[in-house]
Amino acid sequence: MSEKVLMKGNEAFAEAAIRGGCRFYFGYPITPQSEIPEYMSRELPGRGGTFLQAESELGAINMAYGAGAAGGSVFISSSSPGIALMQEGMSFLCSAEVPLVALNVSRCGPGIGGIQPGQADYFQVTRGGGNGDYRIPVFAPSGIQEAVDLLYGAPELADKWRNPVMIFADGVLGQMMEPVTLPEQRPFADPRDIRTRKPWAITGYGDDDARKNVVKSLRMQPDELEIHVETLFEKYARAERELVSAESAGVEDADAVIVAFGTMARIAKEAVDILSGRGVSVGLIRPISLWPFPYGEFDKIGPRAKVVISAELSMGQMIEDVRIGVGKRLPVRLIHRTGGMIPSSLELADRAEAIYKEVAGR
Repeated sequence: MSEKVLMKGNEAFAEAAIRGGCRFYFGYPITPQSEIPEYMSRELPGRGGTFLQAESELGAINMAYGAGAAGGSVFISSSSPGIALMQEGMSFLCSAEVPLVALNVSRCGPGIGGIQPGQADYFQVTRGGGNGDYRIPVFAPSGIQEAVDLLYGAPELADKWRNPVMIFADGVLGQMMEPVTLPEQRPFADPRDIRTRKPWAITGYGDDDARKNVVKSLRMQPDELEIHVETLFEKYARAERELVSAESAGVEDADAVIVAFGTMARIAKEAVDILSGRGVSVGLIRPISLWPFPYGEFDKIGPRAKVVISAELSMGQMIEDVRIGVGKRLPVRLIHRTGGMIPSSLELADRAEAIYKEVAGR
């Protein structure tokens, strides 16, 4: 049995991506994820992979596009404004159906923002900042072990769906330390096997003209482009059914339900315990997949519930999906902090209790 090791989040993320089979890393340092390119530069070349620090995030995403189109298993990471610069490339990757594993260790605020943690990239990662119609599966871990497990499985997932896969963490998870169990190393793919594993890739192997591939996002004819986009969305519809993931607890008999992801979900779990001690039964829905969003979890909310509360480290972005999930059955309220401020579990419990009493008329 594998032993647990104490690791910093960012270094555990990088190690998990390597062990999951990611052979190529292109990146650019930006706080609070700079330990990832540092770790990759130290570890990846000696283990048979390739590390390349790009001149910018724009360069990194396009290098990743090229390596992915050639059949390479690619990992990239950045933080909020860096991910913003990569959005055009994300649109290209989705259109060309090139797999990729991406990690956003997010910071707070618009613009340069601050290096403290935030969740205000929710719209960015779930709606996409690039042009056109496309979707990217997004998963939000609430602990380092869960992040390791998600990153380890992400290369295989990206290859299966021929699409980028995003892991959305934050500065708390990136900078904290926890004991983790690391999975076994998957062997890097032999380039000579790429044609078999990824028959669509540009490999340069073989001289059969009938098997020469073109990876592109440009389709000049409107009817051809329409067919392509509709075909992509048939794939996304399957992903909505197969990739949805969430954790729920106590929602069937709850007086109120808190919805939270990532670091905020850790705080919310403690707040639920505090409120239970006060005689208020509070359920918790923790989305693990942010896209596809687990709307079905809200159908489990029982008749006792008076309110659903979205708890976020933003001005309120996930709350839009929460409202869709709840529909018109219950009022939806927001508890938030921003600017890098993180509420304590006691603060979250106090604010949730006040909202519950207001809505319930107590």
